[in-house]
Amino acid sequence: MKGPAIALLLALAATVLPACPAATLSAVGCPVPAVIGEKDVHVPPKGNLEALRRALDSAGNRDYRVEELPGVNHFLQTAETGSPREYGKIEETISPAALELIGDWILERTMRDRDRTRQ
Repeated sequence: MKGPAIALLLALAATVLPACPAATLSAVGCPVPAVIGEKDVHVPPKGNLEALRRALDSAGNRDYRVEELPGVNHFLQTAETGSPREYGKIEETISPAALELIGDWILERTMRDRDRTRQ
């Protein structure tokens, strides 16, 4: 993907994403898995991880997991730098570590909910 295409995609994303995600997250009471890649240049982990925690806490949400995943980009793909210039070169859809983290999170909740219904 070339520079102009990336700029267009980022401009489009800015029109559909909430201006203040913290306000939106502050109202979320359902379970939330939030994963930010260590090499994410769009939503850098520094500052954003703690902001996610604060917003979910302010909603009274106690069932969330906020994680930084080492070595992955914004799309949770294994990456060298995280730069959008790498996107077209990465063949991986999603890193195995991301799949495992998200899969385990889902499994924990489904098993917990299953056990609750059996009681």
